[in-house]
Amino acid sequence: MKIILSAFFVLLGTIVNAQMVPEIYTWKQNTTGATGYSGIAADVQQVFYSANFVYVKCTGIPSYTIGPWSMNPNTPSNQNWVFKITRFPVPNPTPVTAGNGQIGVLKNGVVLFNAGDAMSYNNQNIWHRLAQYFEAVSFDTSGGHPSPSRAYHYHINMKKLYSPDSTQHSSILGYMFDGYPLYGPYGYSNTNGTGGIRRMRSGYVKRNITTRTTLPNGTVLPSNQWGPSVSSTYPLGCFTEDYEAAVSNSDLDSHNGRFAVTPEYPAGTYAYFITIDSLGNPVYPYIIGSTYYGQVVAGNVPPGGHVTIAETVTQYLPKLNLTLKVIPEGYYNYQTKKLNNRDTVKAYLRQNSAPYTIKDSSLSLIDSVTFSGNFVFSNAASGNYYIQIRHINSITTWSKNPGELIEAEIPKTYDFTSGQVQSFGSNSVQVDNSPVRYGIYCGDVNQNGIVDLSDVVLISNDAGDFLHGYLNTDITGDRTVDLNDITMTYNNAGTFVNTITP
Repeated sequence: MKIILSAFFVLLGTIVNAQMVPEIYTWKQNTTGATGYSGIAADVQQVFYSANFVYVKCTGIPSYTIGPWSMNPNTPSNQNWVFKITRFPVPNPTPVTAGNGQIGVLKNGVVLFNAGDAMSYNNQNIWHRLAQYFEAVSFDTSGGHPSPSRAYHYHINMKKLYSPDSTQHSSILGYMFDGYPLYGPYGYSNTNGTGGIRRMRSGYVKRNITTRTTLPNGTVLPSNQWGPSVSSTYPLGCFTEDYEAAVSNSDLDSHNGRFAVTPEYPAGTYAYFITIDSLGNPVYPYIIGSTYYGQVVAGNVPPGGHVTIAETVTQYLPKLNLTLKVIPEGYYNYQTKKLNNRDTVKAYLRQNSAPYTIKDSSLSLIDSVTFSGNFVFSNAASGNYYIQIRHINSITTWSKNPGELIEAEIPKTYDFTSGQVQSFGSNSVQVDNSPVRYGIYCGDVNQNGIVDLSDVVLISNDAGDFLHGYLNTDITGDRTVDLNDITMTYNNAGTFVNTITP
């Protein structure tokens, strides 16, 4: 019976999170009536989804302050965008050009343009001008500006949307119109998710040229198609054709992306990355190369951007999305550095002031390798909460004082494994010293908040009957109740391990 019950909880956890995928929950929906530039409704207004697509309704105006735009006569307006994002992007064997106008949309509904300014030297369509050089004077402090069509947009890194953090993988900033995500500048060193965090290196370098008589592919141009010589007026790097593919020391391809494991896509995905240098300055191609990696969904690029929803859809209402890293002490295998089995954990959001009322709960599976699970809270509003976690045979553990700010549409990670202080009252135990990892105490079989003789007796009885399977008395998670389970519980009972709450 208990094995059947285990399967039920696994299934329930899958159902709860089945629709909670990044292309649906990433968007920053305006649920408060916030306005931005010129009193226009800010950020994303609504999100709808079907089996195959996500529809994003937005004004194109962010909630943060934008402007002024020096030497730019244009001003932003409500664009009433409706974009259609595929949920199952596929590579394109014949990549298409990421042309002028909108080529992707950020999570706050602001659109992305390519690296160019839509002009070329002598209007010959050969030496293409980069907006970062020729239009940067008109960028505001966030790095954006309005187009002649009054669409506020970015060609480069968007400084006010997020703050790059060199210690963790960047979050998703939006989606390109081929359906692949755009991340900030930091990713895992290795594409399999290992090797630590570092800044992603562009797949391009500046060419070693002083005259512009040849193209990056080696084509020798006739003299009437030459670009201007490299000078202070036209420095190296101000035209697209000033760059060529890097032959070493790069992470990204010609599209400015790569296939890799990311926090939101643990099985891996193709993803674009913002490219900046160590000082935060934009690095070519900034957001995307000259072509998309995947097949572009029709209706988004100019003159589109106002897709009609012609299928049955479900509206996605903002939820709190929380990634928790948890190690049940007994399940941790010191030799393999993994859990013996993945298992279900239930998380509660509690008010961070007395009487600490439960506001919502969520169930998820904790991965045996990453120790992570994604918890979606559909009923709680943005706010400060204590996070309480319960596991089948572990001590109920609370997050550190004074609670955590968790906001709708802003995925958050809380790591119980990184230090003892991450648990309220430092109520956790070190399970490894290389790397240093902490787990929640094991042995509370009857879930009464303390590890004591009654728990030891329950385990001893099941061990005496040689029971196997998914059982609360299986402290180590190896699907067998034996002396190891008794010993771990007995040790914790001897030190009077119990739940510590505010």
